[in-house]
Amino acid sequence: MKPLLSKTTRPFLIYVLIILVISIPVYFLVVDAIWKSELDEHNKTIAEKTAFEFNHLKLTDTELKKRIKLWNFIQPETNIERVPSDNLKKDLFFTVEKQKTFSSEPEIERYRCLKKIVFINNIPFLFTIQTNIEESEETIGMIALVTIFFFIIIVLGLLFLNRRLSETVWQPFRRTLEKLKTFNLNHQNTIEFEKTNTSEFEELHLSLNKLIEHSVSVYQTQKEFTENASHELQTPLAIIKHKLDILIQDEHLTEKQYQITEDINKALTRSSRINKNLLLLAKIDNHQFDSTEKIKLDALMEQSLEIFEEHFQQKNISVNSQISPRIEVSGNSSLTEVLINNLFMNAIRHTPKDGNIYVKLTDQYFEISNSGTEKLNQDLLFKRFSRLSTDNSGSGLGLAIIKEICKFQEWKIRYRFENKHHIFSIYFKNSKFLQNWKVTLLN
Repeated sequence: MKPLLSKTTRPFLIYVLIILVISIPVYFLVVDAIWKSELDEHNKTIAEKTAFEFNHLKLTDTELKKRIKLWNFIQPETNIERVPSDNLKKDLFFTVEKQKTFSSEPEIERYRCLKKIVFINNIPFLFTIQTNIEESEETIGMIALVTIFFFIIIVLGLLFLNRRLSETVWQPFRRTLEKLKTFNLNHQNTIEFEKTNTSEFEELHLSLNKLIEHSVSVYQTQKEFTENASHELQTPLAIIKHKLDILIQDEHLTEKQYQITEDINKALTRSSRINKNLLLLAKIDNHQFDSTEKIKLDALMEQSLEIFEEHFQQKNISVNSQISPRIEVSGNSSLTEVLINNLFMNAIRHTPKDGNIYVKLTDQYFEISNSGTEKLNQDLLFKRFSRLSTDNSGSGLGLAIIKEICKFQEWKIRYRFENKHHIFSIYFKNSKFLQNWKVTLLN
């Protein structure tokens, strides 16, 4: 990820570079046009001055002819020739290219030329003059060097300004960001943003204060609701269950009444479990748990294996475990225990009789896999109340709770079906897989 200033600087530098590159030929054309215009004025002045000097001498026609011949001989870049009176034309400016006659190496040069009618002794003469134009390659080269020099100055200046702006102008924003990172809804501490003279930052602080106040209010309301629901719902459910237990033990119940009462008891037990799971999800969503505990995960795994030993035996499931010792992770111990137990319950529920379950724990991840027949629908896998099998004994929230616990503890859960086995892998916060996964998302 790149800072905001660098993202705006790069397009600006590219734009400046394009403009400067385009400016090189424009500079050349402008300079060349100015130079030609100056040469045209120079040639015109030379022609008029030459005619003035000849007229000032007051030569006879014979002497004038000799002087013009001598002039043409000693001035190879000019030529004076007599023209008929009916062949008078306007001044003609043009450019020619020709090889140097006095150079040892062949070299093409440009010349700016003028053909102008002048009058000497009231006789029309065609005065032709050509003046060498400066080398265009040298002009372009110098313009390019100057352009590159100023582009380097612009780049260095922008880098310097970016650093200064990042340290000064964006400093209030960075402080605001640091305060937001440390804000915790559980503590509900108010944030005091520093006063700035930048209107955008002040608007941001006002909006953040309103958002934080609203979030704290909503959080407090939800927290009170979950606490009240936990108490108000569980109490009547417990009373009903107690009464049903007494009723079931009544000797005067008929077989039909007993079956109805048993069905009610099962439904009530499931309702109580769903209620507890929903309340747990609400608490997780509201971040009402501490996620900074040090958890001895190997001990928790061993404990869960012992708890579910009877369930394994009921379905004759063989369990193979590969648990590395002294594995500690950061998280919430209660939620992690729920996560592990839900994974085991899910594995037991979806493992056929005489099946097998494999458990693996390393310092990077842990896996629980169980034998199965076909791949589960991943679109419905972690959705609440989704049914992945015909077994109705579950609440439909087990995998959803697992997903929310992983999200809360910044772990990553992954499901795959290989070799007729359902495999659930949980990768810890600092595992290599999780780091590579984040890099892949950023790219």
